[in-house]
Amino acid sequence: MVLEIISPEKIIFTGEVSSVAVPGVNGEFEMLNNHASIVSNLKKGAIKIYGNIKLDDTQKNIFKKGDRGYHLEINSGTVEVKNNKVTALVE
Repeated sequence: MVLEIISPEKIIFTGEVSSVAVPGVNGEFEMLNNHASIVSNLKKGAIKIYGNIKLDDTQKNIFKKGDRGYHLEINSGTVEVKNNKVTALVE
């Protein structure tokens, strides 16, 4: 599935991922390929991306290497999943 993470300043990440976990306001949840359509608010926490991830030098300064993938700390945001595309608008 395709993940796009967008901040007010720029597009932080666009790429193919195996799964993505986000800090939903009612708890963390993970989305896999063919996930049902959903829109959810996000709270302070980490977006965790998994798969064969390729980061450029700028992204390597923003993301932290985790146990199975990369983590991006956010303050809040919104996530939408539709047709195997995950779009996260974050602050």
